[in-house]
Amino acid sequence: MVTISHLVKKIVKENSFLLEAMGKELISHGSLAEQLRPEIEKELGKKVKESAIVMALRRYQEELQVLDKKIRKFKFKGEIILKTNIIDFNVVKSQSLLAKIKNLYSLVNFERGDTLNIILGNNEISIITNEKYKQKLSDFLKAEKILNKEFDLVALSISFTGDGFFDTPGVIFTAVRKLAWEGINIYEIVSTMTELTFILSNKDSMKAYNVLHELFDK
Repeated sequence: MVTISHLVKKIVKENSFLLEAMGKELISHGSLAEQLRPEIEKELGKKVKESAIVMALRRYQEELQVLDKKIRKFKFKGEIILKTNIIDFNVVKSQSLLAKIKNLYSLVNFERGDTLNIILGNNEISIITNEKYKQKLSDFLKAEKILNKEFDLVALSISFTGDGFFDTPGVIFTAVRKLAWEGINIYEIVSTMTELTFILSNKDSMKAYNVLHELFDK
């Protein structure tokens, strides 16, 4: 059942700037409720009181503040690694590709620090590697349906030291929120137990590096 509380959360979550401002108590609940009221009434198909929206906003702000306190306990410690000249191919997931995808690992020289990330989705597969393998990758995929190719990308990785990244709620959200606040688009996200990698446009690389560096202890 759709409720005022549900709609308030949905609207706020869809706007990263509004979400940030809510968490920092920078917005008047009354003013925001007045703006949200027409959209909420349209979704519910009935009139609603602004006071009910204000109450939902206050409750959600309290939830955000609890989450923020949990995130603040996590200390961003480690190093940031930037790799340039990255490409990203998005391909339709097929039985033929799944049967041969393991052969991709033989195309890349890992001993020289080269990159290969394979992300398996429900219907698509993303392949991220160094631009020098562009032709080899194109030849490898010549019988497959390629949906999109992105070039001139970078892989910006946070390699965490210490515990907590894997089991602390909101760590990835915090990093993504800071990048979104700066208008930086993320093409892919790759994570393991101690590493978090963002695939970004090269034009955003230095800004993104500086933004993420702000998360670390000085």
